[in-house]
Amino acid sequence: MARIAIVGCGATGARAARQLARGSDDHELHLVDDAAGVAGPLATSLGPRARERRSTEGADIVVLATRTADHPDLAVEAVARGQHVVSVADGLPQVRRLLALHESAKRRGVTVAVGAGMMPGLSDLLVAHAADRFDRVDEIHVAKFGTGGPDCARQHHRALKSACIDWRDGAWVTRAGGSGRELAWFPQPVQAADCYRAALPDPLLLSRSHPTTSRITARMAATRRDRATMHLPMLRRPHPEGLLGAIRVELRGEINGARSELVLGCAERPAVAAGTVAAAAASALAAQSTPVGCGSLAELFDPLAMLHDCRRRGLTLEIFVGADESTA
Repeated sequence: MARIAIVGCGATGARAARQLARGSDDHELHLVDDAAGVAGPLATSLGPRARERRSTEGADIVVLATRTADHPDLAVEAVARGQHVVSVADGLPQVRRLLALHESAKRRGVTVAVGAGMMPGLSDLLVAHAADRFDRVDEIHVAKFGTGGPDCARQHHRALKSACIDWRDGAWVTRAGGSGRELAWFPQPVQAADCYRAALPDPLLLSRSHPTTSRITARMAATRRDRATMHLPMLRRPHPEGLLGAIRVELRGEINGARSELVLGCAERPAVAAGTVAAAAASALAAQSTPVGCGSLAELFDPLAMLHDCRRRGLTLEIFVGADESTA
């Protein structure tokens, strides 16, 4: 029985814990949270396999679902203890620091799954699955709508005002956050939303899995108020858990000698989706041998198997087929 520690029992961490405590997942859960009165009640609700803990010592796998800024330091500690790590971090600086642990993780013989949430995470798996249909992928564009818990909302606010990176013809191009408005269509019921450049780590992770792709971009949905206030402190307290969210991935390239385009997506509350993906990654680490070192989900796991597991856990994955085609 694998011992899995979940650090951070907020909106995302609690979802991951519930996923790992149900059904056929045979794991012992250690719940860790700095806030008093959070981990204990959650452990009680999950049954005898879940226990509140003060630290991650003694765990085999550590799921980091606390605020993004803390992930690199917590991952360093876990790797030093010889523990596998699953991180839902979605901040560009933090993902860079996590990837820099590659050599340390290899020496310790452990795996660090970087970007194991909704986007990055589920988006990487969808891109990898879609890319298998192409003879050549020239462009990858990903976008997200909505936020999870309060820390996710704050991260969204920081990302929108920070410089972003695009992958262009084998080189990184820096762009201003909040620029490049583009109307993106997400799965129902979200539908259309204006999306903008932001400091998102997705191009960094996707370029590792798809190094020959000439263009990779990432955007997030934002309102006029978001853009007008992005350089100010958040003007109101974030919602305890974000409402409906969605992601979409768009690939362009060549299939059977013809130019083709493919769009996949998922609509779900971001905390629910991120917790589900993190749980699937932790369960996969407990059940199978994975490459040691640091990488995205698409680098470390079989994307199709992971997508099947996410569907089994309740996520609905969609493909856009056009008004004149069957959805079967």
